[in-house]
Amino acid sequence: MYYGADYYPEHWPEERWAQDAQMMREAGFNVVRMAEFAWTRMEPREGEFNFGWLDDAIALMAEHGIESVLGTPTAAPPAWIMDAYPEAALVTEDGRVMTYGSRRNYCPSSGVYRVHSQRIVAAMAEHYADNPHVIAWQIDNEFGGRCYCADCQAGFQQWLRERYGTLDAMNAAWGTEFWSHIYTAWEQVPLPWEATRLHNPSLALNYRRFMSDTYADYQRLQIEILRELAPDQPISHNLMGFGYPNLDYFDLAADLDFVTWDNYPRFMGTPNLSNRGLAHDTMRGLKNKPFWVMEQQGGPTGNAVVNATPRPGEIPFWAWQAIAHGADGIVFFRWRTARFGAEEYWHGILDHHGIPSRRYREVKEMGEALERIGDKLDGSRVAGDVAMLLSYDSRFAFQNQPHNPHLDYPDIFQRLYRSVWERNLGTQIVSPEAELDGFELVIAPMLYVMDEEIAQRLRDYVRNGGTLVVTCRTGVTDMDNGIVDAKLPGLLAEMCGVTVEEYDSLDDGRTVALKGAGELAHAGGAGLAWADVLALEGAEVLARYDADYYAGEPAITVNRYGAGRAVYVGTVPDSDMAGALLGWLAETTGVESAIQAPAGVEVTERVSDEGRFLFLLNGTAQEQVVDLGEGGEERTRGESVSGEIKLEPLGVRVVQRA
Repeated sequence: MYYGADYYPEHWPEERWAQDAQMMREAGFNVVRMAEFAWTRMEPREGEFNFGWLDDAIALMAEHGIESVLGTPTAAPPAWIMDAYPEAALVTEDGRVMTYGSRRNYCPSSGVYRVHSQRIVAAMAEHYADNPHVIAWQIDNEFGGRCYCADCQAGFQQWLRERYGTLDAMNAAWGTEFWSHIYTAWEQVPLPWEATRLHNPSLALNYRRFMSDTYADYQRLQIEILRELAPDQPISHNLMGFGYPNLDYFDLAADLDFVTWDNYPRFMGTPNLSNRGLAHDTMRGLKNKPFWVMEQQGGPTGNAVVNATPRPGEIPFWAWQAIAHGADGIVFFRWRTARFGAEEYWHGILDHHGIPSRRYREVKEMGEALERIGDKLDGSRVAGDVAMLLSYDSRFAFQNQPHNPHLDYPDIFQRLYRSVWERNLGTQIVSPEAELDGFELVIAPMLYVMDEEIAQRLRDYVRNGGTLVVTCRTGVTDMDNGIVDAKLPGLLAEMCGVTVEEYDSLDDGRTVALKGAGELAHAGGAGLAWADVLALEGAEVLARYDADYYAGEPAITVNRYGAGRAVYVGTVPDSDMAGALLGWLAETTGVESAIQAPAGVEVTERVSDEGRFLFLLNGTAQEQVVDLGEGGEERTRGESVSGEIKLEPLGVRVVQRA
């Protein structure tokens, strides 16, 4: 297990470094991330490199048993580059050129910026390839930001040429007869201005795909250099969890050796542990491998506005939750709060003065617990029989056509995840292209964009005995974002045993009452945001609408298909109805939590050759009692436990079983 902090030696007098390293070692740290924003320090002028200061910092950390992850510094270019090459700047949707002074102000398509990026990455790789204390690389920092510059427009046009081959094929796929938008030259294709949302939906979806592909390509440019010059050092990038909407993280993660992400539970709001769980599960699911948290909240966040301070116990609790969901590395942001710059109120473990206080003591106490666990979690994986399908194509499509203010793809995904999370059912987040064999239950929220290959994979899964849940707005468009010429859910209609006769957009925020039927006769609740009026084509009713002109019509159904079942949810169920549905599905599929626990106590399992590691996390403000049954060895405290144990508020236990 790697445990440490993001460290910026260039921000502090060199005589302070040894004190920092000693304090880190006393806190149980064994890793730091450095240099991801230090381009000018490393290359003050083009082709003139200065790595001596970083060499000294790496060596000092190594003397204290602390290894280093180095970031390529391309997220924050030097002023001398952007002054000499203003065309490298990112252009916002309204045509404004990003001025120098922030970060991520470059265009990922820019050829000149790519040349400069290649030079600094190659210089770093050559210098540190044989350094035994550089254990990994982080590419750039938090990719994101769509660009509307001339380079991106030309790149988009070339991307379309490669995707479609001919203008006739693209025009046919996009239906450009509408509004006489037939293209007769690739150079005529514009970039979609998102503010109007009146562009062809096919154009809008493909532009989003192009920008995502462009970042993946820019990342690949750096990866190829590192793989050639420093082949023994693994490579990552710090993503931004489930919440970031503008990049296809499955594509971005494909070229990485391992995934990392940045976790700030108290950034602009009250922590939502279910959403944190979803973010961790998403990051783990990108490669179906353990991940790191490269920036774990270490203090109050803030730039111009200062957000709430983490309450006592929250910082280690959030870190333990990440480990419970599969993290093999926890790196706090940051070691010491900067005294200058745009993030001088984005606090770290130490305040501006650098004197240890409560946050440091909490982190140190967690480090001691991790040392007791040692390497026992190495090679372990999170157990789970439930999969949720995350479709970035569908997410991108809804960004251009959100339907109504209440039909929000990530919100609905989070709602359904929460119903699974509350029951402590181990969950994997997978792409629509993933193999589904081995999952007892698969949930696919609003799988709006679909082709025959995806549909066939879902049909095969159900036919072979799986249980699949799909929702309203499933199978609506083809891969070019053109609406299908069949009754919805289109390619899945036969499997679901229903068709959509019509639908009602609950655009004003109203809800429609739901009344359980059949296997859910005891249930009740409400539908939100959308209401499909369903016609039965062999399916059985699980809930009906109980209001509006479609009162009495089916709202939720189940259909036997082959050896399995397909559940169609024609609305967005509220927590009551979603809870009843997920409870029934868990019971009938045999999916269950490792142990039963009170509400608010999260239970996960990591499994390895060493045994099964049961994580119990009390996310409530009250003491909770959990019955372990047979028990095992509690690793955070080094004691044997069985039967009933008490969990203090924000308390964590890790119990190893055979």
